[in-house]
Amino acid sequence: MILSCGDALIDFVPAKTAHGRDALMPAVGGSCLNVAVGLARLGAPTGFVGGVSTDLWGSMIADHAAASDVDLRYATRDDDQTTLAFVRIVAGESHYAFYDAATAARNWIYPRGRIPFATIDAVHVGSTTLVHDQGAKETLAMIADASRTATISFDPNCRPNLVKDRDAYRTRMDGFAASADMIKMSDVDFDYLHGHDRYAERAETLLAAGRDLFVVTRGASGALAWHRSAGAVEVAAPAVIVVDTIGAGDSFQAALLFALHRLGRLAKAGLPHLTQLELRRALSFAASCAAVTCTRPGADPPLWAEMAATWDALA
Repeated sequence: MILSCGDALIDFVPAKTAHGRDALMPAVGGSCLNVAVGLARLGAPTGFVGGVSTDLWGSMIADHAAASDVDLRYATRDDDQTTLAFVRIVAGESHYAFYDAATAARNWIYPRGRIPFATIDAVHVGSTTLVHDQGAKETLAMIADASRTATISFDPNCRPNLVKDRDAYRTRMDGFAASADMIKMSDVDFDYLHGHDRYAERAETLLAAGRDLFVVTRGASGALAWHRSAGAVEVAAPAVIVVDTIGAGDSFQAALLFALHRLGRLAKAGLPHLTQLELRRALSFAASCAAVTCTRPGADPPLWAEMAATWDALA
């Protein structure tokens, strides 16, 4: 099984009424829940770890996860309210306003002793849960237990409007990168965290410190990756008509984890031995899944039935 740990929320995405007025449509989201849904839709056994409210929106989240066969046995259900995120698209990029005080996601506590990590191939962490002190502390406690046997995947998925102290946040994200086996981030997040675009320089530092894989996604410009034994790989992004980019990075992340899992390279013993051909196939498949997500509104990652032919064609 693969676990994704972090945020589950409701996005209010831009829409139009029948009369053409601007409106907002509620849609289940949250980066780490999106990753879990993306993985499960592709056919990987997947669970979600995090706080899910028992309120109206929380029930919507739970139903959405169950509909994609995401296992919620390790999620924490309580009566704290659901995090709400209001989305605005500016120059093709999604910008968010969060309502996140005293929510189930923010108040999540790691269920110590409940998760049999010896049966888990990988644990993915990231996004808004890591902005706040409690979420970061609880996630680090989980990583300490999981990393003995499971691969740790990390995507900061930065949300600058939630960050109060940028320097402290950067230091915290560096700490999570140091605890991970594989790191993926967008070029926008890389610039926010590092203030430059010297990706290869950062990759060299991470790999020398013991990380196995570092990936930078660049939207329509494709993705770059560096691996300790497979070397550097660059893949293009398929050209599509973009509806919005909400959830595209999460879809890429889910598909990358899925591809590594399908190749037998996701588990802790397998990731260090990834070949360059396998890495190229995994990245190309991830870019294809992200492209499909961009062709429809909201975080709506593809099903395996939509992507099986693409996977076979990349062999």
